[in-house]
Amino acid sequence: MHISSASHFYTAYTPASARQPATTEKAQGFAGARQQDKPGSSQSGELSEEQLKEVEQLKARDREVRAHEMAHLAAAGGLATSGASFTYQRGPDGVSYATAGEVKIDVSRGDTPEDTLRRAQIIRAAALAPAEPSGQDRSVAAKATQMEAEARAELARADQDDEIDQAADDQELTAGEAARQQQAVQGYQDIAGESGNHNSSLQWRA
Repeated sequence: MHISSASHFYTAYTPASARQPATTEKAQGFAGARQQDKPGSSQSGELSEEQLKEVEQLKARDREVRAHEMAHLAAAGGLATSGASFTYQRGPDGVSYATAGEVKIDVSRGDTPEDTLRRAQIIRAAALAPAEPSGQDRSVAAKATQMEAEARAELARADQDDEIDQAADDQELTAGEAARQQQAVQGYQDIAGESGNHNSSLQWRA
């Protein structure tokens, strides 16, 4: 597996076993395309005990690889940019078995912190979906966790900025209310003063 810095694609794959075939075949698509040869159709006739053992090992590897890639695909959802592709090895029975596979997943950030948070959670889930994640799977999961933490930090800063703005608005509103109250008091005092002056004038005339 690898992460391409240019395309921002994560290739989730099942590495081939240590025993590499002499020749391999590459096929696209999750199900892949096997050779049409039927089991037991080797040109040498009946398979030897060693060949039968090798066939069983290839069958087990094929099941493991397909299950691994199916898990990646199922968890990746819309972030998977392709189906799975497989590398095949022809067994002594004439059948081609999947020995490695890969799925490409878009690991780029979202347009908003909320979108980035959602994508990071999906990427981590997809990377760790197989029963036995590879080392690269775990590495990508760790990067997704870091991406999620950064998105949460951005959201927290945004919330803090909103709280500061709200506090400033509240303070401005409080100051405005105090000013209005002061104006009301001043107006009452002015009216009271004018009333007192009028009464004094009347008493003087009397």
